[in-house]
Amino acid sequence: MEKFKRLKNEGNDFVKKGEYYEAINKYSECMKLNAEECTVYTNRALCYLKLYKYEEAKQDCDHVLQIEDSNIKAFYRRALAYKGLQVRKKNMAGI
Repeated sequence: MEKFKRLKNEGNDFVKKGEYYEAINKYSECMKLNAEECTVYTNRALCYLKLYKYEEAKQDCDHVLQIEDSNIKAFYRRALAYKGLQVRKKNMAGI
């Protein structure tokens, strides 16, 4: 559990610095240690949103909502992911 906390904190520090790829790596390592901890999925979803990786963000949020069906952050970030996917779809249609 100590390693999990350390990795999560390192991921959080990377997010604060805007280093989203590094944060994604830390959160992914956390998931290998505890796949049921929802906060690392919602945190990683935030990173994916910042990097315009909407499908990945949506998948992380979907996973959280399977575990905690009332997780507000997961609902909110999934909505942002859907919005990003819709904007991308409209832009592609205009090309």
